Amino acid sequence: MKRPKVGVGVIIENEDGKILVGKRKGSHSPYYSIPGGHLELGESFEAAAIKEVKEETGIDINSPKVFSVCNNLGTYQKEGVHAVSINLHTNDYEGEPQIMEKDKCEGWQWCLPTELPQPHFEASTLAVKCYLDKTFYHKC
Repeated sequence: MKRPKVGVGVIIENEDGKILVGKRKGSHSPYYSIPGGHLELGESFEAAAIKEVKEETGIDINSPKVFSVCNNLGTYQKEGVHAVSINLHTNDYEGEPQIMEKDKCEGWQWCLPTELPQPHFEASTLAVKCYLDKTFYHKC
């Protein structure tokens, strides 16, 4: 039996209240999304967040905190891929975003969480919605 994948999404917030989003290419083109990736066996949510952000952006994040969980059923209904996202937030980071995975990302930008660029990846949209609404879980 197939099981859902577990992913992490990370909201990195700068001093202006803007969050980091990337324009995806490849399998997730043309969507925008916060940084993130899949949880590996035996890995904590925080360790996964730190690893994925570094791999994707070159940024070192500190003290990411879990703020929500999302069950991404829209993606499952459209693409047959069921993922559960654990979302973390930090405003403690070092460095500026770089394109580290040229085959997966066209570029990074800071935007207000209320003005997400479109089209936006479902898991990222739900994470930002939970962040703005200060809710732990968004029921789809």
